Amino acid sequence: MRLTSAALLPPLALLCSFASGFSISPKPFLSPSTSGSCSDMPNRVSDHDDQVNLLRSRRQQQQHRQLQQNFARTTAPAALFASGGAQVDASAAGNGDSIDMTIGKFLASFWGTGGFVYILLRSIRKIVPIAMEPFGDGAVALNRVQLVMYILTCLWFAYVEGYKGFQCKFSPLVVSRSLTLHPRSPPHHLLLAPLYSMGLFHATKKRVIVSWSVSLGVAALVAGVKRMPYPWRNIVDAGVVVGLTWGMLSILVGYVLACAKGVSPADPALPEEATKKD
Repeated sequence: MRLTSAALLPPLALLCSFASGFSISPKPFLSPSTSGSCSDMPNRVSDHDDQVNLLRSRRQQQQHRQLQQNFARTTAPAALFASGGAQVDASAAGNGDSIDMTIGKFLASFWGTGGFVYILLRSIRKIVPIAMEPFGDGAVALNRVQLVMYILTCLWFAYVEGYKGFQCKFSPLVVSRSLTLHPRSPPHHLLLAPLYSMGLFHATKKRVIVSWSVSLGVAALVAGVKRMPYPWRNIVDAGVVVGLTWGMLSILVGYVLACAKGVSPADPALPEEATKKD
């Protein structure tokens, strides 16, 4: 008997359905341990996230602590002032404590710092014409060697006198000592506030000796420079102008920053008997 293709289709379809049924792989059997590990997977991910967040917070705390330590090293020492303008406590100096700035304290400290700045400004105004004389009309022009010495002298005074002398040492002292003044300070402290801020009196023995030595040394240097011939006097005076200008600006900037931040930039070098009373 000849079978047509249409008659063979139902048996072939039935055979394919049986074959497909046997070829389907059953679902894999999950052991209790495997199923348990899958159910614990969210908890493990959560624990991992908690550990990552903990490590991140610790790292941030370490970085914050390191920044505080670096700031404490770079920030100049400070002095703690009691409200109403009490004397500075030397035991707390250098701890970065805040300044209780009152109107009376501000006026007294401004007179101490501003008065010394005015002294420097008057000296600069007297020396500038002499320093600029070689570049004026009718003056003998500087030769190449003298011009090089002029520039080098200005750079040397800028670094030695302006940066090392004033900015790193003397300017913070002047600002800090002026900030110890208040309306109830002794009258001669307030009257001679610029000299008090320089450390010429009511300071440690070492500070008084250093301040008077520097002042007398500068006076002797000025007297000696006046006897120097042209143009060497002008060259030295040019360097002095640069150094004093640097120092004056460093004092002004230091005072503004101290008032803005509420931090005294250095140890005021008060005598021991004054700190014991506080």
